[in-house]
Amino acid sequence: MRPAILNPLFAEVTSLKGVGPALARPLDRLGLARVVDVAFHLPTGWVDRVARDELDAADAGRIIAIVLTPRSYRESNGRGPTRVNAFDAAGNAVSLTYFGGHPGWAKKLLPLGEPKLVSGRLDQYGQDLQIVHPELADPGEPMRAREPIYPLSEGVTSRRLSGFVDQAIERAPVLPEWIEPGLKAKRDWPDWREALVRIHADPADAAARARLAYDEVFANQLAMTLVRADTRKRRGRALAGDGRLRDLLTLPYSLTGAQARTVREVEGDLAQEAPMLRLLQGDVGSGKTLVAAMAMLVAVEAGAQAAMLAPTEILARQHYETLRRTLSGLPLEVAVLTGRDKGRVREATLMGLADGSIDILVGTHAIFQDAVGYRDLALVVVDEQHRFGVAERLMLQAKGARPPHLLAMTATPIPRTLTLAQYGEMDVSRLDEMPPGRQPIETRVVSEDRLDEVVNALGRHLSEGGQAYWVCPLVEESEKSDLAAAEARAEELGRRFPGKVGVVHGRMKPAEKDDVMAAFSAGSIGVLVATTVIEVGVDVPNATLIVIEHADRFGLAQLHQLRGRVGRGGGLSRCLLLRGSSLSETSRARLALMRETNDGFRIAEEDLRLRGGGEMLGTRQSGEQGFRLAPPDLLPDLLQCAQDDARLLVDRDGGLEGERGQAARIALYLFERDAGVARLRSG
Repeated sequence: MRPAILNPLFAEVTSLKGVGPALARPLDRLGLARVVDVAFHLPTGWVDRVARDELDAADAGRIIAIVLTPRSYRESNGRGPTRVNAFDAAGNAVSLTYFGGHPGWAKKLLPLGEPKLVSGRLDQYGQDLQIVHPELADPGEPMRAREPIYPLSEGVTSRRLSGFVDQAIERAPVLPEWIEPGLKAKRDWPDWREALVRIHADPADAAARARLAYDEVFANQLAMTLVRADTRKRRGRALAGDGRLRDLLTLPYSLTGAQARTVREVEGDLAQEAPMLRLLQGDVGSGKTLVAAMAMLVAVEAGAQAAMLAPTEILARQHYETLRRTLSGLPLEVAVLTGRDKGRVREATLMGLADGSIDILVGTHAIFQDAVGYRDLALVVVDEQHRFGVAERLMLQAKGARPPHLLAMTATPIPRTLTLAQYGEMDVSRLDEMPPGRQPIETRVVSEDRLDEVVNALGRHLSEGGQAYWVCPLVEESEKSDLAAAEARAEELGRRFPGKVGVVHGRMKPAEKDDVMAAFSAGSIGVLVATTVIEVGVDVPNATLIVIEHADRFGLAQLHQLRGRVGRGGGLSRCLLLRGSSLSETSRARLALMRETNDGFRIAEEDLRLRGGGEMLGTRQSGEQGFRLAPPDLLPDLLQCAQDDARLLVDRDGGLEGERGQAARIALYLFERDAGVARLRSG
């Protein structure tokens, strides 16, 4: 239950003076539904204004604050601006200019003969001085020398938002200190409430910004540390396989060094009573599924069952077929269960799980529904785990008599910094070595001016029996965007290659999408035109070409994920990145790196550096709460420090029971990491 001291902050935003239902809508678009959201809506920059008694052309380009008196109005004919001629105390003239809107609005704001405190950027317009859309106040009213700049939404002005922020800060209580005293003194950080006041007053206050960022990171790391400690205390089941199934397994290749190392790490975890919590990272084709298969064989050798959870039906069935081929000839039963399975097929699967005749189950979220019961579930594997929330990825654990072991896998490269931030409760394994003989994907950057050449090359590729992906960023045409639409591109390519083109996008029903992707997988479609829904999914070894339109509009990690759709067979695969005619420096750097390397981990680190405050692909997904106060540039410095402090609190300072622990408990609720802890603990 949330501590009562925080209740004023968690009141609805409509409890602030001046916020009615109409204004609540644009605030909601900014994610400001509660008072705490407003308090944590930090400025992204600032403007410095200087107070002046007289106008001076030397101040052109600066934000000034000055008392002016309107003398006359000058309305334009048609749609031109309305100008208010105003004068300072010395008689110097300036034009206060308003574009758009009704002329009467400017007259209402600036009645003739009434002095007003005016603030805005002074510009030289020909021989005249002007201020466009100035801020206004009555003489004597305070106007900040440093004005914070906030992210805004249509219908909310910076001045009004600043007023709501002031109210939110007034409601912020003085809270007990949760930071270790030595660390706080060393960093010279202010108290929590003081930091909140300071950052809104002066967005350049580095100490205040770092303090608030640390608080959020600390709460996150503490939640994960508590989960980890709780997991280690819970008594699970040690799984020590006798090797009888693994000895019978015949593979046409040897494990890579990275696979062998990871298998040993997983076997070591499974041999402990404390339930395994391990994240397995690896690029497409690095062999994660084989590691998972070895782990599941250990569980079956120990007389238990294993389950594998995939985010989509087609991926679940793909894993099922892969496991069936890999484990063929072994005395065990592998089954699949998705939402499509009905009637007798479903009933037979449920009976096999309940009586133990099914050893390994692969499926979608259907495998953890209430009706699905296991005789002895001891291991859960979650594939593409970033597609599931915290609650989903651990819900299967409730299916075991004792907490099962958990192996989470992802092909989305995640920088080391963000791995610690998001999966700090887990041990992490990386498959940083590709199997021998796997050829790197040849990547080329092509100007969109050469689109006809690309389509001709696609035709030659199809005539040779190949298949291809064609990726577009949008679903339908938009007047505000020149991006090619998937449906329009599919129609155009369909005229060129009749009967060979299919299209999938996020607005299609899942069953429709699966049917098209299954047709592509079967080879009856030669070109799959798609939006980014194909980042994770179908595995078609015969698809050795991917074309990505407007590649300069994508982030690096997303481009790498898309490129991973090809290169799954033995032959050479190609990726063509179509770029616009004008590129920013960041876009140019992204495309150059894509051409240079196939290393997903290097790409992920570079993506974080290039994007700065932008979001990484797969780092803010269902159920995964990101950071709002801690920008990526501060994370490397703060994360390890916060993790060490959280462990110190749990291991030495009495956890949440001591004096600092009680304060830390408030931090967990303040930054809403309490729900995650509860979910993780309950599974």
